[in-house]
Amino acid sequence: MQIKAIAYAASCLAVMMSGQSLAGTFEKIPAGVVVKPDGGAAREVRLEVMGDNIIHVVKLDQAGKALTPSLMTVAAPVSGNFSVAASGKDQVTLKAKKISAAVSLATGEVKFFNAAGKAFLSQASESIAPVDVDGKPFLAVKQGFNHGTKDAYYGLGQHQNGQMNLNGEDVLLMQHNMVIAVPFIVSDKNYGVLWDNNAISRFGDAKPYGFLSRDLKLVDDEGKPGGLTARYYVDGKLVLTRQEKDIAYQYLKDVAENWPKELGDPKKANGVKVVWDATLTSDKTGVHKMQLYASDYAKLDIDGKQVMDVWRQGWNPWYHNFEQKFEAGKPVKLHLEWKPSGGMVAMTHNDPLPAPERHSLTFSSEVAESINYYVINGETSIDKVIAGYRHLTGEAPMMPKWAYGFWQSRQRYETQEQLLGVLREYRKQGWPVDNMVQDWFYWPENGWGSHDFDKARFPDPKGMVDEVHKNNARIMISIWGKFYDNTANYKELASKGYMWTKNVANGDLDWVGPGYKNSHYDPYTKGAREMYFKQMKPKLVDLGFDAWWMDNTEPDVLSNTRPADFKKLIGPTVYGGGEITFNPYSLVHTGGFYDGLKQEQPEKRQFILSRSGFAGIQRNATALWSGDVASRWNNLYDQISAGVSLSMSGIPNWTHDIGGYAQEVRFQVGDVGSAQENRVTAANQGSAEDLKEWRELNLRWFQFGALSPLFRSHGEVVKREIHLISPEGSPMRESMVWYDKLRYRLMPYIYSTAATTHHEAGTMMRGLVMDFPNDEAVKNIADQYLFGHDLLVAPVYVYGARERDVYMPKGADWYDFYTGELHKGGSKAAIKAPETRMPLLVKAGAILPVGPVTQYVDEKPDAAITLNVYTGADGKFSLYEDDGVSNAYLRGEFSRIPLSYNDKTGVVSIGARVGQYKGMVAKREFKLRFIKAGMSSADNFEASDKSVSYDGKAITVKR
Repeated sequence: MQIKAIAYAASCLAVMMSGQSLAGTFEKIPAGVVVKPDGGAAREVRLEVMGDNIIHVVKLDQAGKALTPSLMTVAAPVSGNFSVAASGKDQVTLKAKKISAAVSLATGEVKFFNAAGKAFLSQASESIAPVDVDGKPFLAVKQGFNHGTKDAYYGLGQHQNGQMNLNGEDVLLMQHNMVIAVPFIVSDKNYGVLWDNNAISRFGDAKPYGFLSRDLKLVDDEGKPGGLTARYYVDGKLVLTRQEKDIAYQYLKDVAENWPKELGDPKKANGVKVVWDATLTSDKTGVHKMQLYASDYAKLDIDGKQVMDVWRQGWNPWYHNFEQKFEAGKPVKLHLEWKPSGGMVAMTHNDPLPAPERHSLTFSSEVAESINYYVINGETSIDKVIAGYRHLTGEAPMMPKWAYGFWQSRQRYETQEQLLGVLREYRKQGWPVDNMVQDWFYWPENGWGSHDFDKARFPDPKGMVDEVHKNNARIMISIWGKFYDNTANYKELASKGYMWTKNVANGDLDWVGPGYKNSHYDPYTKGAREMYFKQMKPKLVDLGFDAWWMDNTEPDVLSNTRPADFKKLIGPTVYGGGEITFNPYSLVHTGGFYDGLKQEQPEKRQFILSRSGFAGIQRNATALWSGDVASRWNNLYDQISAGVSLSMSGIPNWTHDIGGYAQEVRFQVGDVGSAQENRVTAANQGSAEDLKEWRELNLRWFQFGALSPLFRSHGEVVKREIHLISPEGSPMRESMVWYDKLRYRLMPYIYSTAATTHHEAGTMMRGLVMDFPNDEAVKNIADQYLFGHDLLVAPVYVYGARERDVYMPKGADWYDFYTGELHKGGSKAAIKAPETRMPLLVKAGAILPVGPVTQYVDEKPDAAITLNVYTGADGKFSLYEDDGVSNAYLRGEFSRIPLSYNDKTGVVSIGARVGQYKGMVAKREFKLRFIKAGMSSADNFEASDKSVSYDGKAITVKR
């Protein structure tokens, strides 16, 4: 039934008689309401109730328009338990139990309210404009909320600019080797928005950044307007000076077209340095957003002050954000030095936004069918917002317990004997390890996508897997969506239209040997996904591998291709051109493989590792990692916020390459310098000081890794194994082994925390704001995080630092894990950080369960567990256990032991066990240790004050 808004009919009549527009109409539907506003950008606004606290909004340019089903969401709208009513003069309100939305019948603007009727999200800007994709009509869309807000925002996936609070920031949602685009954001005020769009999108400024000359007046060193002075040096000698309109070597074609012909082939450039100098002038006073897009060595100075000194491997450039104040008409001096060795560089810029829009929640997308988003009211916590995201996009399955042990990897083990030899050494040394990894190129050189092993290097892959298992470890293997066109698998896929063939048709070659024609399969159809798994099954799945490393899932079909060209390489799909589905490749690719695994191995708990991700990927038993980041201190710093942000985007299992993936040549030193034969020569190795720095960087990264959701050492060129990277008897080795063992001691805490990711939509790597939302001081902290609710981790990311400032959040007191020093919440302290230790603090009131050192996670399932009780506050913890490997937990086969501590009475309550599972340890010993100020948690892990036998019945222990 279509209802005219009777309550304001008289006022509408008066408006009509005065020549103004009438308000629109609304119609109640089974799950919500449809509004046809009289004005505004949208012709139709659909609202659906997705749960007590979630509303779905779709804004259309045509009434009645049908939409393509969402790739990211799996939840269905609910019917009933909500109301629709006219409210005020010109609006209709959809009200669910814990959220309501009011829609203007005049403009289609939407405003959201909590259960108490308080507005928390108000539409402030909107645009819908037609765009053409391969001759078919689509839209470019923008929706902005809360202009001028002071709310803090977090999430949007994983990015590499040290960003934490995203209020006032610009974030490009575009998949890249080191960037994971997840269009979901949460607020410190406990609400979130999921932007349902598959194309390149933006948070913040909807205007794409452009080269400097687009917005700024450039004057070169000689005072000539129109560009920058570019000076080209070869081996220190100036060989060319010219004016250049922009710094614009952003993509391979840019380099090919713009590189000075006097310098010859840029791919063969040696000893080249390029220096750009200019003054930049704007007619807009304010803070301008700028970016240095770079790989290789780059140093940027603005007005004589160094802004950045960065390095990335040549084939993997990305943006480095910075801000610059301009006064209208006042020049700013730019000086950039770049030392290319196959890399790229560019400078981009955007003018300031008006202050209200700068501080807002604004999404935009290049291609869309509609404005399409979900609003979640988390009421009391960010955790509840993330629970809403998981309700919409899929719950995170439990990862196998061994996944939380140590992963030893490198790029790459060239033979099966190399891999097995490393595992044997770890077992010989007594160093805990659960997982070995076989990276790419185990196949014949010309056989990428064949899924075959090179018989000379891997004569018995099944035997390799079996030996790993006999040594009580697991093995993960790298698989790709990439195929050489000469393989039978490529031809089979292509015969059904399941391959993207343009890269092959273009004749572009990859970097292996002489180079081979290649492309990726198109996973956007069920038949393609099933064929991909069918091809994989007999050659890899049936060998018994335990985990699957789905690499290059952006996918990077051809690195450093101009976006317009790249979109042609990743399409068409059943949805249209590649720009329509630019971002979700990893979601559908991992989803298809996960479906195949579940069908073939229904009782086995799966583990997939993917380089890229998208909203919903957590439902595919998929963990993500931060890509091929560089081994530099600034990159280590960036990983902290990258991991926290991804975790706050609803994806709980994350890891990073300990030590960074790619190293400068100066770090490729001595015996640790090359993990592969003939990769590094004596002539290009660094110095002893460089080796010292590399080892310290790797050690600091290792310490950080031990307290990350997944603990994984990986990288190219430089060897990563403990016995190869650290000298015998050195403090470095002592520290690496100590943190490896600490990880396993903490396994009862870690696995219980991991269990919350499934059972309670929990988050392991937590931004401080999640647990301390009322402490304003934590909202912009990008270099600390909580590991679970009780451990505060502060990685060291400065070379030579032996202490660092740590902020202790207000609302709890904090124990130094190593010294026992007690710090008051709301204070900052310089915490000692000798090279062998990373600052780690424990919340007062915590009950931290600690087990023995084991060689693998379940070596001693019946071992005693020590409950370290940090006195000074009440506390609680839920100790979770299951069989660690099967899907029986989905049938309720797991146990929990509730633990609580009353600081006033000094009583620890070990509650009655709830639940059971096959193989459960029915009786165990609990030791209790009461930590007081000045007591170290790290000096003696075997120490205890009390010991009790526990058989599942509730008992209490007094301090």
